[in-house]
Amino acid sequence: MKTLIQRVTKASVVVEGNTVGEINKGILAYIGLGPEDTLQTAKKMIDKILTYRIFDNEAGKLDQNVQQVQGGLLLVSQFTLMAKTDKGRRPDFGRAMAPQIANALFEQMVAYAKQQYGEVKTGEFGANMLVKADNDGPLNFILEIDYY
Repeated sequence: MKTLIQRVTKASVVVEGNTVGEINKGILAYIGLGPEDTLQTAKKMIDKILTYRIFDNEAGKLDQNVQQVQGGLLLVSQFTLMAKTDKGRRPDFGRAMAPQIANALFEQMVAYAKQQYGEVKTGEFGANMLVKADNDGPLNFILEIDYY
């Protein structure tokens, strides 16, 4: 599993002209699922995202997580994060989880996130999404879960 998180002042996902998910200050998280991923790795990733300290404390140090600043969490499924890009000029998506399995796991991941934290929104799995974000910093981090 690979996740790209961005600290944002606001972010939204639009599908066919309709806003399906929107947050103000918080984290926009693009989630890439691989064939080895399970509900256990998904839960580990959500726990990591919710406790990752990328917000400033009173002294201006990155020392607070999204929960401490009462921010939103916008989860967007993003199979392209799993692309193999080390060779050639075209991405290889063989490392991405099959769509039907990924959809079910992503839904379980979202349900778990909502159990852990109330301010969770999502995009629409498999849809052509227009993601709008005001990246704050900019701060971007790639988080990965080790399978071993």
